[in-house]
Amino acid sequence: MTAPSSGQKYSGGAPEARGAEPPSALTPLRCGLIGENIGRSRLALALAIMAEDHGGRLEFTPIDTADDPSFDFDATVARLMAEGWTGVTVTHPWKTHAAAWAGAAMVPEAQGLGASNTLTFHPVTGHNTDHAGFLAAWPAILERPPGRVAVAGAGGVARAIVPALITLGATEVSVWDLNPDAATELAARTGARAVAADAAQAVTRAADGLVNCTPRGMAPDTGSAFPADWIGGQSWAFDAVYTPTETPFLRTARAAGLAVMTGFDLFRYMAMASFAAYTGIRPDPATTLPKLDALKPE
Repeated sequence: MTAPSSGQKYSGGAPEARGAEPPSALTPLRCGLIGENIGRSRLALALAIMAEDHGGRLEFTPIDTADDPSFDFDATVARLMAEGWTGVTVTHPWKTHAAAWAGAAMVPEAQGLGASNTLTFHPVTGHNTDHAGFLAAWPAILERPPGRVAVAGAGGVARAIVPALITLGATEVSVWDLNPDAATELAARTGARAVAADAAQAVTRAADGLVNCTPRGMAPDTGSAFPADWIGGQSWAFDAVYTPTETPFLRTARAAGLAVMTGFDLFRYMAMASFAAYTGIRPDPATTLPKLDALKPE
């Protein structure tokens, strides 16, 4: 089974759609994914697995905006809601737009993040299942205090990961971005420390943990936000990219002896949190995670 490409619908099992009044069990979960270059996403397959487990069905439509410079996010989301969708998942570069669209309707735990990756429509609610997923994945995968953390990238996923690291007890989080204003804004929002890109090497060498929140290493790109000679002596590494699972950054980190949490590790927990946001049903990790493992990209 392969992930649907842009413009194609995927139909599989799905649970009750979320709404002010519970619909019948036969009501499909109608959702999709908005983002750039999303053809390798495993989200539709993950949601279908969980839907089937709960006796329902899924209608999933990807909306790839990579070749659409005139794409209107607000108008598209309004149309999807009018068409009766349960909601829509959002990825790069639309997560800050999604949070702005949701406004005051963000769930309490995602308020203040400035990014949303899941919108549900009945009622209108903004979620950040990257944030929830990271908090759930951390103790299961890395099982250690974050310590001092160096974060490359200050975009939508960083707005979820940086606050999660602080919640987990990181003693210092330093972040840089090719857009210095983005790093400064994220630091002001979260209490992290914005550093200039030319200070990144020194910050990396002094860190306990390394985090990639940039698109570097996402196929077909073969680069890394952390040059190989910066890596060594740290304790752990996390890459938000999950296609491929073993990015150049994580391969280098493993070779240097760092413990690793992959973007696919986050994806599994994010997918479960997204399913819960859409349906109100919380999947059992003990039975769901092994099934999601089958979706692991090479």
